[in-house]
Amino acid sequence: VQLQAFWGGLVQAGGSLRLCCAASGLSFNDYIISWFRQAPGKQRELVACITSGGNTNYEDSVEGRFTISRDNAKNTMYLQMNSLKPEDTAVYYCASTFSSLVIRSSRLYEYWGQGTLVTVSS
Repeated sequence: VQLQAFWGGLVQAGGSLRLCCAASGLSFNDYIISWFRQAPGKQRELVACITSGGNTNYEDSVEGRFTISRDNAKNTMYLQMNSLKPEDTAVYYCASTFSSLVIRSSRLYEYWGQGTLVTVSS
C-alpha cells in the first residue's frame, strides 16, 4: 500500500491551494481517508476526513474554508484549501485505514503518505 501526497507549496494569506493524495495497493472504496497536519513544535492534528460513504468531518479552524473530496474510481482524494492563513502552515499528510466510520486519532491510521509542505506567508 502506498499513499502519495502532492501539490503543497507557498501561497500568500488569503490564497488557495489544492492538495492531492493518490493511493495504490488497496481497495479505496472501503477505507476512510484523511488529511492531518503537523506544524513545527506541535502535535499532528486531524484536518479533515471523509468516509467511504461520503461523511466528512473537519477540524474547527478549517470548517468552511477547506473541503475534502474523494474519487474512488481513481483512488485519489483532494483537499481544497481556501482563505489560507499563516497558521495553516504545516506539513500535510494523507492517511487511510480500513473503516466506514469517522476516525480522528492518528494512532488508528494504518497507512500514511510522505507529507507535503504548505507555507502561508502573511
